[in-house]
Amino acid sequence: MITIRAILAILKFKYFLIKSDGGNRPDDVRQPAIIVKVPNPAVKPRDEVYNSPNGCKARSVFFDIFYFLEDTMSKYFFTSESVTEGHPDKVCDKISDSILDAILEQDPKAHVACEVTATTGIINVMGEISTECYVDIPSVVRDVIKEIGYDDPACGFDGNTCAVTTSIDVQSPDIAMGVNESYEARHGATDENDKIGAGDQGMMFGFACDETPELMPLAISLAHKLAKQLTKVRKDGTLSYLRPDGKTQVTIEYDDDKAIRVDTIVLSTQHDPNIAHVTLCDDILKHVIKPIIPENLLDDKTKYFINPTGNFVIGGPVGDTGLTGRKIIIDTYGGYGRHGGGAFSGKDPTKVDRSGAYAARYVAKNIVAAGLAKKCEVQIAYAIGVARPVSVMVETFGTSSYSNDQLADAVNKVFDLRPTSIIEGLELRKPIYRNLAAYGHMGREDLQVSWEKTDKVEALKNALK
Repeated sequence: MITIRAILAILKFKYFLIKSDGGNRPDDVRQPAIIVKVPNPAVKPRDEVYNSPNGCKARSVFFDIFYFLEDTMSKYFFTSESVTEGHPDKVCDKISDSILDAILEQDPKAHVACEVTATTGIINVMGEISTECYVDIPSVVRDVIKEIGYDDPACGFDGNTCAVTTSIDVQSPDIAMGVNESYEARHGATDENDKIGAGDQGMMFGFACDETPELMPLAISLAHKLAKQLTKVRKDGTLSYLRPDGKTQVTIEYDDDKAIRVDTIVLSTQHDPNIAHVTLCDDILKHVIKPIIPENLLDDKTKYFINPTGNFVIGGPVGDTGLTGRKIIIDTYGGYGRHGGGAFSGKDPTKVDRSGAYAARYVAKNIVAAGLAKKCEVQIAYAIGVARPVSVMVETFGTSSYSNDQLADAVNKVFDLRPTSIIEGLELRKPIYRNLAAYGHMGREDLQVSWEKTDKVEALKNALK
């Protein structure tokens, strides 16, 4: 496989210079030149003149382009962030998904779109829910808040005493008619997987790459692991002075499209008052960063910013208002892959914002796991009320020996991407969402979610024969 660096090297030695003699040669052919550098102390190296034995000379315009490509494409930095479950937006995500789970436990075919806001002293639950069961929503809310760690008035937010309000309607019948009976079913289709239509229009993306064992981008993988470790050392008492809110951020340096080192780590964590900043920094480095970041990725140039403002006592819903669905980049690939824009939490699997994104990850991961590409992005698009996707796209960024069209054809042969098939095949009617609400929905092999399986590897290979 030809890398960017190899292509640039070829271009560097195989190019043509414009003749300087006014084009008076009979054949008027641009001659390939053997480059002899003529030093000129009056100009910078990249502005020097280059001569060739056949009388051609040119300014180093080509080299300006070459050096620009070499500098910008062979080496770059990429950053992703994560947050802990105590971040106000993640508090809302976890409440939304916990309510969804409580409903799915009793009514697996319920239609749920549940959103939450959180601010000082109050949680508001709203949305559209159509179900045959009853769920004590305030009790679910309080249990989640206390489990996260907001169970002490000293933190400014307490699940035992905060107000909980609800504003719930049924799902719109105009939406339900397209979900319950698809466009295909209304026009005579009898296939079981054609009966349910997509819950909305839109496009969903899935992504995978070979940077980590779970086939996720390295920056978001490490950011999530740091956030989980931050919560772990708080809950197990290792650093009992920490409070629930926290954020992590990791910058990776790439060379020739390969991750080579961690350049910068940013970590901010809520804490009790009167904790010396130097103590917190030492503890975080020892108990959070060093156990998580592989030693071979750190060097003496790695930069650490731990609570860079110096103080983080006020946090959670007191410090910032929280809202469901406001951390969609953290939920997916940390910005390394594209996002269709739809949030996940609080939505039952007939909402293709959620199920379609899981399916797209499933497809992309199996393509990379099969060795068909080093990096893969999959887009699926739907029309509301229609079962079959309106489009399926595969992009491998030049890392596959197969064309994108060939891979897309193989995907369409191997994967059934109609909503019913996705829901049944990935077992999405189970109450599995509460634990997904924080630390990412993708790459979660720790939770053994079905879209992280690589059970379609052989089928994809066979489809390409």
